Amino acid sequence: MKSIVFLPSIALFSALLSFVIQEGDPKLTPYVFEELESFPVMPKSASNPVSVEGAELGRMLFYDPILSRDSTISCATCHQQKYAFAGNSSFDKGIDSALLNRNTMPLFNLAWNSALFWDGRANTIEAQVFHPVRDKEEMDLDWNEAVTRVRRSVFYPKLFEQVFGNQIIDSVLIGSAIAQFERTLISANSKFDQVIRGETFLTADEYEGFGLVNNQVVGNCLHCHVTDGNGLGTTGKFSNNGLDFAQRANDYKDQGKKGFTKVASDAGFFRIPSFRNLLFTAPYMHDGRFETLEDVLDFYSDGVQAAYNIDPKMALVHQGGMNLSTDEKDKIIKFLKTLSDSSFISNSKFSNPFPNQNY
Repeated sequence: MKSIVFLPSIALFSALLSFVIQEGDPKLTPYVFEELESFPVMPKSASNPVSVEGAELGRMLFYDPILSRDSTISCATCHQQKYAFAGNSSFDKGIDSALLNRNTMPLFNLAWNSALFWDGRANTIEAQVFHPVRDKEEMDLDWNEAVTRVRRSVFYPKLFEQVFGNQIIDSVLIGSAIAQFERTLISANSKFDQVIRGETFLTADEYEGFGLVNNQVVGNCLHCHVTDGNGLGTTGKFSNNGLDFAQRANDYKDQGKKGFTKVASDAGFFRIPSFRNLLFTAPYMHDGRFETLEDVLDFYSDGVQAAYNIDPKMALVHQGGMNLSTDEKDKIIKFLKTLSDSSFISNSKFSNPFPNQNY
């Protein structure tokens, strides 16, 4: 069986994955996902069901620099657990220390996303895995070589056999294992989650901040960053939030979603990130231009730019934004901090399995 090293379309990827992954292996331990209050029902992958053994194999591959051209960086180089699997600079460095052109997005609660990356270029976690490995500025490794390295490993072949049976190791299986691990990266134990479960209470300021966030006249965040009745903290859709002034599509330095779809109306549109774990994921926006949450609130208060195709939900762009008071900003930030999950960034199940590597 030849290794699958190039996937010309997402549809073909899904078809191949359905063909090669077999469900119901009695030797595997099904991974049990907790039922989460205030979260939508978690979408499951019928073609790549998560097992304890598969997630552990994926965790090893996630942290292993074997998948980069010079074996110096791994997925975890940019996606660090202590930053909610994001980075802590505006632009992380890829192969040969080259600066990447967008801020590293955090990795959590991915199973609910139907579009991944800032521009939505992947519609499954499995498809997402393929991009950074072969990207010339990120890990820059041909999938033929990646497959060869994994097959020659002293321990990976036995682990793949345990998880996937007698199927020949190829790029699809490697991506499937990493995707299983990434599906387990669930963040749902912030203070706000504990409030929903009746375990604690918001302070008066935090509660007022919650009200301001969901007030269409004041904070007006609820259209994009859902916090009431949807634990994801985002709609998962795309928006142009007025970061930059533009009179036409080509005025945007970063074309955003248009760079992938080639649709002019998508210019300057980026995936809406989650309100969760903001304490750990600075700097903010697709280009990491804002260092602090205070900077972000200042922008939405007074710095919104009247781009020609700004999202119509940015209703007060004519006055530069929401014109929040200092007290309102302070209370909103206090509430936003309740959505950060410290247990997620310290969970040993997600940590580096190779003790001699530092990430």
